[in-house]
Amino acid sequence: MGGVEDEEPALKRTKLSAKGFFSLSNCSSSVECVVGSSSGSMARPLSNEGDDKVVGSKGIINREEFVRIITKALYSLGYEKSGENLEEESGIRLNSSVVNLFKQQIHDGDWEESVATLKEIGLEDESIVRDASFLILEQKFFELLNGDKVMDALNTLRTEITQICVDSTRIRELSSCIVSPYGQDGSSIQDFIRARTRLKLLEKLQKLIPPTVMIPEKRLEHLVEQAIILQREACSFHNILDKEMSLYSDHHCGKTQIPSRTLQILDAHNDEVWFVQFSHDGKYLATASKDRTAIIWEVATDGGLSMKHRLIGHQNPVSSVSWSPNGQELLTCGEEEAVRRWDVITGECLQVYEKNGSGFISCAWFPCGKYVLSGLSDKSICMWELDGTEVECWTGQKTLKISDLEITGDGEHLLSICKENTIMFFNKETKHERFIEEDQVITSFSLSKDSRFLLVSLLNQEIHLWNIEGDPKLVSKYKSHKRSRFIIRSCFGGHEQSFIASGSEDSQVYIWHRSSGDLVDALPGHSGAVNCVSWNPANPHMLASASDDRTVRIWGLKRLDVKCPNAYSNGNNHHCNGGKT
Repeated sequence: MGGVEDEEPALKRTKLSAKGFFSLSNCSSSVECVVGSSSGSMARPLSNEGDDKVVGSKGIINREEFVRIITKALYSLGYEKSGENLEEESGIRLNSSVVNLFKQQIHDGDWEESVATLKEIGLEDESIVRDASFLILEQKFFELLNGDKVMDALNTLRTEITQICVDSTRIRELSSCIVSPYGQDGSSIQDFIRARTRLKLLEKLQKLIPPTVMIPEKRLEHLVEQAIILQREACSFHNILDKEMSLYSDHHCGKTQIPSRTLQILDAHNDEVWFVQFSHDGKYLATASKDRTAIIWEVATDGGLSMKHRLIGHQNPVSSVSWSPNGQELLTCGEEEAVRRWDVITGECLQVYEKNGSGFISCAWFPCGKYVLSGLSDKSICMWELDGTEVECWTGQKTLKISDLEITGDGEHLLSICKENTIMFFNKETKHERFIEEDQVITSFSLSKDSRFLLVSLLNQEIHLWNIEGDPKLVSKYKSHKRSRFIIRSCFGGHEQSFIASGSEDSQVYIWHRSSGDLVDALPGHSGAVNCVSWNPANPHMLASASDDRTVRIWGLKRLDVKCPNAYSNGNNHHCNGGKT
């Protein structure tokens, strides 16, 4: 893409100032984690030789706890006899006799007896006893109401609940249930009462009472899920659906799950390709070029791409595109020119957005799909209705001459580069502004699908990952790609956006594991700078890259069973033949 000077047009070949460059060391690591770590501080487990109180080779699993959790899981899965047999054979009871009595009393609705038994369990924290007693009496209150025993319910509220509940607001809410048939949200009180089962009461009580006394529901499942998640996060190549992971062996995906093989080359553009982006549903790909055109490509069910429309009408190079939320329309931005809106099915230009005296430098859709945004060369940001009516324009230092503009998924905050090293978060309703300030010049940025993270590419050949929930926090730094003169873009991608991909001036595509920061792969193939990358949001195994060599490469998995046509099309689509392309 173009250069990033503030006052000059963002020409592709404009060199960036080297002022403020960091000198990079020859460190082999491709990431610098910001969060501190504690190394060498882990305690060494004691040997469990001859110790029947622990199980496992590490000597860190308490046998009694382990057996109780397994017993709990057996009962939860409906294996009553197996649970009883395990208790009998191991001599380890799931619950004490007092706890079993307490649970039975809850099940039978013996409210006064269960409150008395609760005090015999031996809970040291009086606040837990009080809160648990309140839950029991509250259940009694609602069941009396459900049985049309209004006076008994009122008596329970006055003589029992008020004695232990200090929350006056909650007391008033319970009182209103007696006099009003509907809740505050308009729902029926009777429906609300019927939903409060004794089983759900037990689940609430288990969350209150210490786990050593009453093991929480699905504790074994929770531990296994934690183990799977940790293995998944530790796997630098994890790019498959979680349901495909097995309990029978430790998880490791292998590099074959990363799109690293050129499956197709799209060469329909006549000049450098500056921008590439998949539609939200992954069915289309849009490419933008210095040749003043944009192309919509259709993704077939077998993964092959074919040209659907060549979009002609811009007078200047097309610097960026933006897909509508439903994927049926596309915005294209001509550099320092206008924004055009296109119908994806017909290829027809539906609207041209222009403003006298100002050129357009960026475009974006509102999440609702009813409005579009544009950044202008006068550093303002404008909001338009689809028919071209200007709704609002925010003036001042809102944007620079770099075509990056985003809006969060809730439609509240606009993101743009307002200074060479600063990204602005602008609340369109309150007009409140927040900022992310970098030490280096910002060349581009990308917002994650969930609007929680921001990927920022810098002049000094670093990519920074920010958590933007609340006060922005720098999470990680990614290195290894090359950037000295041009705008190079990066993106999130893969399963659950677990990877970071970036173009590079050394003609390669770089891929990092998002959490660990490990450099997963560097993909050769292009013969010019790679300006932009886009990961298919519907297919974690498909990646597209746009280059100065006038081509777009489609990357897929290195699998022997992948069938690629051993032929060339009319010059616009090159398919691989099983070897290197």
